Amino acid sequence: MTRSQVRYLLGTPMVADSFNHERWDYIYYLKKGRSRHVDSRRVTVYFEGDKVAKLDKPTAAEAAAQDASAAQIKNGRTY
Repeated sequence: MTRSQVRYLLGTPMVADSFNHERWDYIYYLKKGRSRHVDSRRVTVYFEGDKVAKLDKPTAAEAAAQDASAAQIKNGRTY
């Protein structure tokens, strides 16, 4: 993918590294109401030239743990 395609799909990067123009960071943070649970994820896209070279995202285990925690809150057991 090109930079413009990534920007179209993910939007403007949340953090633009002024020293490394080959890295874009996207941060997602959500806290619902008065619950203590905070859902946060981070995705980092690395470029070589104008093409995506590497993508760092949460591991499957980290994402599953966050989803389980969110499901517990949805069921009303944790506040």
